[in-house]
This record gives sequence, C-alpha cells and structure tokens, in this order.
Amino acid sequence: MHLQIQLGNLTVSRLGFGAMRVCGPNVWGPPKDLAAAQRVFRRAIELGVNFFDTADSYGPHVDEELIAEALHPYPKGLVIATKGGLLRPRPSAWDPDGRPAHLQRALDGSLKRLRLERIDLYQLHAPDPKVPFADSVGALADCQRAGKIRHIGVSNVSVKQLEEARRIATIVSVQNEYNLDDRSSENVLKACERMGIAFLPWYPLGAGAVLRSKVVLGISKRVKATPAQVAIAWLLAKSPVMLPIPGTASIPHLEENVGAAQLELAPEDLAALA
Repeated sequence: MHLQIQLGNLTVSRLGFGAMRVCGPNVWGPPKDLAAAQRVFRRAIELGVNFFDTADSYGPHVDEELIAEALHPYPKGLVIATKGGLLRPRPSAWDPDGRPAHLQRALDGSLKRLRLERIDLYQLHAPDPKVPFADSVGALADCQRAGKIRHIGVSNVSVKQLEEARRIATIVSVQNEYNLDDRSSENVLKACERMGIAFLPWYPLGAGAVLRSKVVLGISKRVKATPAQVAIAWLLAKSPVMLPIPGTASIPHLEENVGAAQLELAPEDLAALA
C-alpha cells in the first residue's frame, strides 16, 4: 500500500482497518473463533495497514482487548485510534455519555486494555445531547494536556460542532457516516478539506444496496474489480482527506478491501458515480 495521509504529526496508510466487525454478533461479546480474529489483525499489518480504528463500546471492551492480545508489543508505526462516549448496557443500545468524568474513566480503561501509556488518536464517539458539547471536548483536551492523548478526533458531528470543538482543542480527524449511498455529511467532508482534517467515513460500503447498484456492478465488471473495491476506490478518489476504514472478520474480504487502494477509477467512472 503506497497511499498515505497525515493525522496531526502521524503518517498512516490511507486505507485503515475498522476493527468493530471482529466482535461477536451485534458488536457484542467475543468472536466465536478468537484465533481467527487475531489472524485478521495480523494479516492487516502484513498488508501494510498501519491505522486501526476501534472503541471501548465495541464488545464492549472486547475489541480493544483483542487488538492488544494479537499485536502487543505493537509494530513500529502502528497507530491505534479508539473512541469513548457511548455506553452499551445491552446489545441493541448505543447510549451517549459525554460527561467529563465518564470520558476520563473511559480513556483510562482504553489505555489499560490496549496496554498503552498514550492513545495516538482518541475520538469523542458521539455528542451527548444531555451534556454541553464543549464540556465533553474540554475533558479530552484536559486528558491531552495530561499526556494521555496524542491527538483528538470527533465523530458523528455537524460542521457547527466541529467548529466548536476546534475552538477548544486541535482536532485532527472527523469520523462520520459516508458512502456512495449516504452523503449526508458532504458539508462536513468539505469543511474537513478546508481545515486540512482527515475524514474517516464509517460504514464506507453502506448497505448491500450500494454493492448491487447497476452502476457499481457495471464499473466493477469493466475494471475487473469487486463492487466493494469500486466503492472504496471511489471514496479514496472523492477527497484527499478521506481515510476509509472498512472492517471485516474475514481475511479474504480484508485482502479484497486493501486491494482497492491500488484501483484507480477513470474520470468517466467517477462521473457515473458522482
């Protein structure tokens, strides 16, 4: 993989790995085959991926523990991003908790599970409507000053919230949903371009409908690539600040996704997907 992008003062592969799907069903509990999950992480490293995205809510806690078990001591240059601010009282729940005290505890838990003294990229997982946004971001800024966080990111935010966060701390990334089928964060992506901030599109392949669309299928047939590779290559071509993080629990799917970094779509294909 030759594509790279900046996250603050860190240089990472422009195609990252979203580790969420390695957990059990509904992102709850451990995977059925722990050894297979660890092989996926190690294969991603072998393929040149040096940016992993996880969160304390994945599992919950399971995903971070799995990464540490598979990869610690970490290879040089590996950047692990994690997130705090969502609670999982049951498999169907993703409840915001942006209270400063909770975020500080969540960060300490992530540090322990990941066996790190500092998180390279710590992201507020989602704004909490019951807590002033500035208080949540301020808590992360405090933790950064304490040396526990290298860089701060935000997730699931509006342009207005991104601007507010930047008044409190240096923000190096935004993680919002974005794919061929859902471009509702287009204005946030454009703001990231103006600000020189990395944009991590979660759910980069969208629902299955994206991969079944006639346009995507036609292009994939013509360029001899899979529909998933076309969808990821489109993201990479869409913006220089785009850092897709497709996730999978399957090594063949992982290899397929990483292969998208080598696929360059023709101008007419990009126009057809616009």
